[in-house]
Amino acid sequence: MSFGEILRSIFINIRENKTKVFLTTLGIIVGSLTIVLVMAIGSGSQESVKEQFKRLNVGTLYIMPSFGRQRINLRLESEDMEEILKEASSISKASMMINGNASISYHNTSTSSSIAGVMEDIKEINNLELEYGEFINEDYREERVVVIGSELAKLLFEEEGITNVVGEKIVVNGKRFEIIGVLKYQGSAERGFNPDEGLFMPYEMAKRYITGRNPRPMIVTLAKDIDHVDSAIEEITMVLQKRYGEKSEQFMIRDAGSSLESAKNSARTMTLMLLSVATVVLIVGGIGIMNVLFVSVKERTREIGILKAIGARRKDILRIFLFEAIIISAIGGLLGIVFSMAAMPILHYFNVRAINTLFGYLLAFGFSVLIGTFFGYYPAAKAASLRPIDALNYE
Repeated sequence: MSFGEILRSIFINIRENKTKVFLTTLGIIVGSLTIVLVMAIGSGSQESVKEQFKRLNVGTLYIMPSFGRQRINLRLESEDMEEILKEASSISKASMMINGNASISYHNTSTSSSIAGVMEDIKEINNLELEYGEFINEDYREERVVVIGSELAKLLFEEEGITNVVGEKIVVNGKRFEIIGVLKYQGSAERGFNPDEGLFMPYEMAKRYITGRNPRPMIVTLAKDIDHVDSAIEEITMVLQKRYGEKSEQFMIRDAGSSLESAKNSARTMTLMLLSVATVVLIVGGIGIMNVLFVSVKERTREIGILKAIGARRKDILRIFLFEAIIISAIGGLLGIVFSMAAMPILHYFNVRAINTLFGYLLAFGFSVLIGTFFGYYPAAKAASLRPIDALNYE
C-alpha cells in the first residue's frame, strides 16, 4: 500500500468514528493543555522572581539574630556595625536596620504598614531610587521624618496625588512625621519588608517610637563585589566571634544572592511537580488510545483479513494502526495547545501570571505524539500479526 492509501484509510476511519475519536483524544487534550499551562505558569513565576530581585544587590549581606529554639540574649548595636566596617575589608557599606509595624493615617485614610528604621547607606545597599524629595541622611538622625513607598503614597494620597506629598505630615503610631521623599516603585521585597508598601524613618526614631522595649536590629552590609561575598561572610563571622565569643552563634548571616537562587529553585521545583502531574494525565490519555485501538482491531478484524487477502503486507497494517494512533494524539496535542491559548485570559483574570513559551508548545505537542506512538504500537503490532484466514473467518 502507498503512503497516500494508508492516510486515506486512516482519515476515513476517523471520519466514520468522530465521537469515539474525540472521546479518545480527551485525555491527550487535557494533558497537553496542562503541560502548556504549567510551563506558562512556571515561566511567569520565574520572571516574577527575577523582577522581584532585579533591584537587589546580590552582594548584600544581612546579619541578624538567629530565630531558632535557643533564647536570644544578645542584640546587635551600632558599635558592631562600626567594628565590621573597620575590620572586614571586603565590606564597602553598612547600615543598621530595624523593622516594625505601625498604624499610619493621613486625614481620613488609615492603614497599617511595615516600617524600617535605617541609616543613610541603606539607600545604596538596597538600590533604592527616589521619585520625589530626598532620602534620610545624617542631618535627619533625630528628626521625625519619613520616606514612603510608592504604593503607600498612592493609598494615602489617592485624592491629592503623590506629586506634591513632600512636606506633608502623616501620623505614625500617634506621632506626626514629615514626608521628605517618595520612592520609585521597586517591585521587590527582602527579609519581610516591602519598600513599595512601607516607609523608612531614621534608625533612632524607629527605636524610640516603633519597636518598643525589645527591638531586634539587624546590620545590612554590602560586599565590594560579588566575588567578595564569601570572604565578607568569613570576616563578619570573625568580628562577631571576637566580640561575643561562643555567643556569636546567636547571630546568622544571610546573603541576597542565596535568597534569589532559593526563590528560583522553588519556582523550578513547583514547575517540575506540576509538569509531572501533566505527564501522568498524558499517560492516562495514552492508555485510553491503546484501549480504543484494541477495540478497533477487534471491530476491523475482517477488514484486516480482506486487506491482507488482496496483498497488504504486515508492515502496511502496522502503519495503518500506528499512524492512526499518532494522528489522533497529534490532533489532541494541537487542540490542547489551542485551548491553552483560550485559557490564558482566565489565568490573568485570577491574577495568575503566565507566560506562554514556544518550548511549552513544542513540549506539549512532542509529548502527545510520543505517547500516541508508544501506546499505539502494541495494538498496531497485534493487528499486523493476524493471519488472513483467521481474520476472514472472524465473526
